[in-house]
Amino acid sequence: MLLYRRRLGEYAFDKFNELLMLLLIAVTLIPFLHVVFASFSSSAEVLMNRGIFLWPKGFNLEAYKYALSHPVLIPSFFNTVYYAAAGTIIGLIFMSMAAYAFSKRAFPGKKAFLFLIVFTMFFGGGMIPSYINIRNLGLIDKRLVMIIPACISTWSIIILRTGFKQVPASLSESAYLDGANDFVILFKIIIPLSKAMLAVASLYSIVGYWNSWFPALIYLRDRSKYPLQMVLREIVIVGQMNEITNRLSEELVSYKRSAMEEVIKYATMVLTTGPIILVYPFMQKYFIKGVIVGSLKE
Repeated sequence: MLLYRRRLGEYAFDKFNELLMLLLIAVTLIPFLHVVFASFSSSAEVLMNRGIFLWPKGFNLEAYKYALSHPVLIPSFFNTVYYAAAGTIIGLIFMSMAAYAFSKRAFPGKKAFLFLIVFTMFFGGGMIPSYINIRNLGLIDKRLVMIIPACISTWSIIILRTGFKQVPASLSESAYLDGANDFVILFKIIIPLSKAMLAVASLYSIVGYWNSWFPALIYLRDRSKYPLQMVLREIVIVGQMNEITNRLSEELVSYKRSAMEEVIKYATMVLTTGPIILVYPFMQKYFIKGVIVGSLKE
């Protein structure tokens, strides 16, 4: 009887978790689907509809045509790809070296240095000191300002450090006996065996760069250097659609123009978020494994 009650309780608990997860999936997925389907709908349907789009209504690609005609959208896409690629590569190199050092037992002052690095996760200098620092470094309105300050992540260093500690020490010791130095051991032994952790750090970095817009708002003056999210902010939040609406026919009445602008906003959201969403399925296997190994094992 006790065993039956335990199994019944476990079954009820599992079903409750499944319902809760389905609810969370619906809450997160429905708004996304609404944006995607509305972007493929006609402006008239968007104007008349007051509910959620669960499929395209009056399917057309007119909004994407106007969105892609934005003079800064395509250059900003390549800017973001450049920032994400350069920042991720630079960050992985330096974070791997830091994590390798912290994974070694014989590292004088390891706890003190680790404390100083972890301290930055919770406390920062603030916006004004950061701006003064960037200005003194001569990075105002330079592309490097979108790359250098964000290329190092304390959390990623911790994940990589924990993952590097799972590599058997005998491999490093054998390499030392063969005359290899720490750089050879790191880049030819440790890193090839830690692809999962590197995938986790890479994904965190890429997503961070892809979603970054606030540094551009503060430090960049030249619109040709704007990242993709900064253009999205101008279109969706600030409402600066002059570059697009000027291309709309003058014959459009005001209410139809407003509806078209709304659909263009949806299309711009899809264009800016779609590429980074498509990256995740290719990294999911390494990402899940890396999170488990890098975060739970010690």
